[in-house]
Amino acid sequence: MVNTPTGEQRIVILDTLGDFPAPFSWEPVTAIAPCEKHERSPAHTILERSRGATILLTNKTPLTAQTIAALPRLRYIGVLATGYNVVDVGAARYRGIPVANVPDYGTASVAQAVFALLLELTNHVGHHAGAVRKGRWSESPDFCFWDYPLIELAGRTFGIVGYGHIGQIVARIARAFGMHVLASTRTPKEADGVTSFVDRDTLFREADVVSLHCPLTPETQGLVNAERLASMRPGSYLINTGRGPLVDEPALATALDSGHLAGAGLDVLSAEPPRADNPLLRARNCVITPHVAWATVEARRRLVDITAANIRAFLTGRPQNIVNA
Repeated sequence: MVNTPTGEQRIVILDTLGDFPAPFSWEPVTAIAPCEKHERSPAHTILERSRGATILLTNKTPLTAQTIAALPRLRYIGVLATGYNVVDVGAARYRGIPVANVPDYGTASVAQAVFALLLELTNHVGHHAGAVRKGRWSESPDFCFWDYPLIELAGRTFGIVGYGHIGQIVARIARAFGMHVLASTRTPKEADGVTSFVDRDTLFREADVVSLHCPLTPETQGLVNAERLASMRPGSYLINTGRGPLVDEPALATALDSGHLAGAGLDVLSAEPPRADNPLLRARNCVITPHVAWATVEARRRLVDITAANIRAFLTGRPQNIVNA
């Protein structure tokens, strides 16, 4: 059962995360109904801030069964992300409250970030640009210098774990670099003549680059463990823009520091922000970005536009992107 919207609406956004850097606007959402925005909502503030809301939007602020049960006016929950594990969707369903997410808003941006990480590991652009600023090129006796081997991608094998929308775009980009593409997926795909579908163990053994795009489930948690890392080709690379807990972080740090892996590019970690003692923060050839693969200007605009469209669809009785129907 889904509650139909009635009466005056009031929107509460529990975590805008500081509204993100400009240019950015919540206007598509705030134009719908009176809206109260909070940059972040610590646990002790969630219930009080949510009282009176008919429409509640959250990114990472958890909405438990207890919280949902205590909000009699609540009619709709919107998650400002694709993943919706922060909401007890079963409790919302019991109350007849639809929960909507925002699928695919960051697909192109995340795929782009995969190759930003990989190119930093293979071309070391950031490092060499920094060296130039420090005067090392000016002081060089030669017309060029480099500190690391520079690796060409063409002809190498790119392995994709999880072949959903992001994985498919990543495959397309990898092929544009002249790479051979392997993919493993739990959902059978028709052969397309350009991507070779293999089992997961084969992919880890044969790929020069492994990129993770599978969901985090009990089965995939710790998927990249010491055994899998040991099975990877010496000198290969691991890229993770999916979920941090897919990777056994101490095992990855060991594989990097031993030189077995040439590098890792990570946009996600098991705990965010990371603990100061996370071994990957000091691991050899490990490039880490602070969970920003999704956060291009264009993706953030799509996030708000789709969120607003989701709310309007609900208010007109035609809810969309519902994850607990």
